[in-house]
Amino acid sequence: MKILYSPASPYSAKCRMAARHLGIELTEVKTDTNTAPAELTDNNPLGKIPVLIRDGEAPIYDSVAIMHFLDRKSGGKLYPKKDEKRTEAEVLEALCDGVMDCLLSIVYERRFRGEENAYQPWIDKQWAKVVKSLDHLEKNLPKTGKKLHGGHFALAAMIGYLDLRFNGQWAEGRPELASWPDIFAKKFYHYAEMKAAA
Repeated sequence: MKILYSPASPYSAKCRMAARHLGIELTEVKTDTNTAPAELTDNNPLGKIPVLIRDGEAPIYDSVAIMHFLDRKSGGKLYPKKDEKRTEAEVLEALCDGVMDCLLSIVYERRFRGEENAYQPWIDKQWAKVVKSLDHLEKNLPKTGKKLHGGHFALAAMIGYLDLRFNGQWAEGRPELASWPDIFAKKFYHYAEMKAAA
């Protein structure tokens, strides 16, 4: 199996970290969505990453579908068994993915319209959602016990993207959230290596 990804994509990072944690081997193929290569568009009509390509079987997209496939592939090792705990993990993942959606919206607004033409009310609206979500996470950080789950990988990917694109703009006043990657790194030994590779 192989995964089409971009080093800067937080959704890709989430799936790549989860696969590595589960010991599921994936060939990682850097993909530029701007050039719309055939391998991407033939396997995902949306032309978005990540995409998981399997031999002789239908490709899988988006990141949530890939995460649930990885969970099934691993025999249920990516999400908690108990319904309530699983729901908590899925809601955490949804929140972190939603924050990433807002952050990407801000990045694209500035990148494609230029700083002078960027629509500031739109940026402010997205950033307000980010701020509220980060404040919520600061007060409601997930427990990080022996077993990591899909929500943890989404949280790590979200913080990684904040550090990449919004460094110096989010961590102040949120010491618990800002230091959480240190806790995560003790459970996921490939974290530093994968961050360096990105």
